[in-house]
Amino acid sequence: MNAILHTFIFKRALTSHLQKMIEQFPILSVTGPRQSGKTTTLKQNFPDFKYFNLERPDIRLLIQSDPLGFLNQQGPGLILDEIQNIPELFSFIQAISDERRTPGQYILSGSQSFLLNEQISQSLAGRVNVNHLLPFELSELPENKTNNYITTMLSGFYPRMWQKDISADDFFPSYIQTYVERDVRSLRAVGDMDSFTRFVSLCAGRAGQVLNISSLANDAGISVNTAKAWISVLESSYIIFLLRPYFNNFSKRLIKSPKIYFYDTGLLSHLLRITTPQDLKTHYMYGSIFENLIIADLMKQFFHSGKRPAIYYWRESNGSEIDCLIELNSQNLLAIEIKGGETFTKDYLKVLRRFTSSNENLSMKKILVHPGAVDTVIEDIQLVDWNKISGMLKEYIDYMPGKDQIK
Repeated sequence: MNAILHTFIFKRALTSHLQKMIEQFPILSVTGPRQSGKTTTLKQNFPDFKYFNLERPDIRLLIQSDPLGFLNQQGPGLILDEIQNIPELFSFIQAISDERRTPGQYILSGSQSFLLNEQISQSLAGRVNVNHLLPFELSELPENKTNNYITTMLSGFYPRMWQKDISADDFFPSYIQTYVERDVRSLRAVGDMDSFTRFVSLCAGRAGQVLNISSLANDAGISVNTAKAWISVLESSYIIFLLRPYFNNFSKRLIKSPKIYFYDTGLLSHLLRITTPQDLKTHYMYGSIFENLIIADLMKQFFHSGKRPAIYYWRESNGSEIDCLIELNSQNLLAIEIKGGETFTKDYLKVLRRFTSSNENLSMKKILVHPGAVDTVIEDIQLVDWNKISGMLKEYIDYMPGKDQIK
């Protein structure tokens, strides 16, 4: 088992993109949630770079005493982890990288993207290639571990859980506590930690649903403005993402609010107090969690390919909905319907059959994803098993133009 784990932990899908970009840009940035494998990935794939963890007080003191002297002495080829802890360092990195005018000088990483991205926008615009490393996508798990979609959803995708064989019951309580104490406490937008923790659980109860910010704020006992600020915190720290509605080429009589999803279904299940496969299978939110599994994996595939996600949902005011639309370009669209039931029924195809565009120049491929799907085509709809969507989408992502994460 250890040999298998050693193979897949260090060969992340993002690696090939990082190795390509380091030859073209003076600076790379890699953000993502805590425990997503950033440090391990960077150390393993850039062994010639010197690594400095800026969460260590002694390292911070050393650098802050003479930032310019530190950078000049160390030279190029540095990994500066959790660099948002020394914001004044960005201006020096800008000046030095401009003077050298060579690629592959610095790799900046951090789990607080709201702080890191702010500094990048202010100081390093045009010099840095921006990347995001999220928990494992399905294709990064060992094949013998993705046979059961229920246990996969329940376990989640954080690398340490797979590396150390840690149960969800042991991992997620500590993860949430660490997240709140180390990341959230540093933000002025969050004052009451207990209310914020309850707010996260209320968001979990809305996974896969259109976000009603007023209802969420009311249930949490906070103002609408506070709820909006806290949603931004959860987005920036890669706990949740919002899926926007798709408007192009279709009727404007659509729902305009985003839908809320979690990047990790293990964390989502924990927040919903789901602890066993049987609990998950019979839970009233099972369908939403399965939908979350597929859409989160699609998001990860975009990010790990160095692309900006072009994923949306489509829903008319009468309730007719397509779970996921992927805009490959202005002429090509993937329409994906996601069903959690193992037994196929013709009702699964109902919405996809009716879904058409008013744009004659738009080519649309229709896909139905459900557990145990037989690889076949019914009419113009392709059926895909839950753990096969990963490899299929990568073929399309590789040919998407103009989506690179460059700032």
